[in-house]
Amino acid sequence: MNSAVHNAICRLKKNWGPALILLAAAVAIAPQLVRGNSCGHDFDVHLVSWFDCVNAWHHGILYPHWTPSPNYAAGEPRFVFYPPLTWMLGAALSLVLPWNLAPIALTFLILLGTGLAVRALALEALDDAPATLAGCAAIFSGFALFTSYERAAFPEFAGGVWLPLIVLFALRDRQPSASFFRRAFDGSAAPLALVLAAAWFSNLPLGVMAGYLMAAMALAAALTKRSWAPLIRAAVAGALGLGVSAIYWLPAALERHWVDIRQATEDPGYNFENNWLFKHNANPVLALHDAILQQVSWIALSMIVVALVCLVIAWRRGALPPQKSSGSRRWWIALAAIPVVVCFLVFPISRLLWHLLPEMAFLQYPWRWLEALEAPMAIFFAAAVWSKGRRQSAIVAGLCTVFFLAQTVYAATRFFQPCYPEDSVVEMLSSYHNGEGFEGMFEYAPPNADLTIIAGGLPDACLVADPMIALGKPDPDYPDANPEWSADQGTCQAAFAFDGGSATNPEHLRLHAILPRPGYLILRLESYPAWRLRINGRAAASLPTREDGLIALPVSQGPADITVDWMTTPDIWAGRWAAGLSALLLAILCFLERRPRLT
Repeated sequence: MNSAVHNAICRLKKNWGPALILLAAAVAIAPQLVRGNSCGHDFDVHLVSWFDCVNAWHHGILYPHWTPSPNYAAGEPRFVFYPPLTWMLGAALSLVLPWNLAPIALTFLILLGTGLAVRALALEALDDAPATLAGCAAIFSGFALFTSYERAAFPEFAGGVWLPLIVLFALRDRQPSASFFRRAFDGSAAPLALVLAAAWFSNLPLGVMAGYLMAAMALAAALTKRSWAPLIRAAVAGALGLGVSAIYWLPAALERHWVDIRQATEDPGYNFENNWLFKHNANPVLALHDAILQQVSWIALSMIVVALVCLVIAWRRGALPPQKSSGSRRWWIALAAIPVVVCFLVFPISRLLWHLLPEMAFLQYPWRWLEALEAPMAIFFAAAVWSKGRRQSAIVAGLCTVFFLAQTVYAATRFFQPCYPEDSVVEMLSSYHNGEGFEGMFEYAPPNADLTIIAGGLPDACLVADPMIALGKPDPDYPDANPEWSADQGTCQAAFAFDGGSATNPEHLRLHAILPRPGYLILRLESYPAWRLRINGRAAASLPTREDGLIALPVSQGPADITVDWMTTPDIWAGRWAAGLSALLLAILCFLERRPRLT
């Protein structure tokens, strides 16, 4: 009995840190459990993706590429260009939880992962208690709560999980006196590759940040340790991580000229030049954008100040112990550089760097680098305030608990976004099941297409004489809204529905009809080169280009057997082969790193 009690106490002591972080993540999402979902800026977009992913899975499509609900059910290739990790995870959660709880559960999992990742990084030098405090501090950092409540940016939010692990595995030095290859491949290269791949699978700007952060940490480690081993590890991990994630990014890169992807960086709201901290834009269209920018600017400034002040305090207190594995204090130099570099990158003084470094423009917002600042800020904070004395540590823990609760209340009152009736999960589900569709994303439109003129309420196929005819009429009461179609407008000489109705496979459409006259069938389907269209067994060719981007299919009078199939393009196969080969090499590397000796 005594032995069992002793073992239980040991397990409790071992797991109390992760348990506290789990509790902290639960506290952080408590306002959403009470008030319901926070319908942040990106909430609708992600929820629609989850709806369509679940629908694709029901049709046996494991990795869908076409998203049929956007553009009022005309669809878009969102799943080609949007990294799959969070929209697949959100869809998977909806299979086991009610739809209104799935977004809250995903928020909880990301916050939990953030806390555990920062704790793991902090354990490289700190004891269990301050490392756990650091994990909790990261959860309640202003940026984590702002991103989860105000923005509901789940893919970007995942950076709190992956970026601390990038730093951990890039800086880890388990065997400083071992041979060169043993030091480079000490069990850190394979997980570093996996974490980099996870970042790319989560969010494109996050993938860019992860790559640059990994390179910077490896360079810092190489300089402080006077060894090429960190650079070799990062190079191998970078190649394998990018290779594993090629199943996503390679098709996205090769197919981006098929859509108007420039909207992702050239739109005034997304251009990094309009997103420096505390910037005021003269364009009145950006008034709401500037209000959010001011909010995040104060968050950024507070995080940078806390990180630097706590770094100085911890250093003066002698609370920055050496890295446990290597016994070196130089480990802190790389962490200390992060808030300084982030401070540089969020102001216009860094403009030249943003123009010179590849793909930096895809970050859109310079303040996204705050994701990289969360971990060092939290670790420096814990190192600065923690005391080993029992009484002092209890006081610190109590004060931090009060502060974390206050942060939660602040997020619930200032960052929480109540749902408009049409944006609630119940209403969006109703609209989805009714086939009404939702707004699309401009960067995924066909080149030069205008998504604002796609009519809502269109039939699946509309027979017309003029392929350029405008379908639907604008509502005079809502001049900025898309036009609406109804049968009494007379724009369709005949209307048809795809076979199967609501059970239609989104990537394999069929239509059987008797056409009363020749003309054009306007399909409620956005044009995209991966579609293969056949009429009565023959490939359709010479399709007119409509201003709204819908497919206009020339047809003859009489029976028509029309098939529309999503084709697996060569770049998709290239991505699959690259990912498969990289996964095999990564498995070999993992096996080699686990061996007792590597020479």
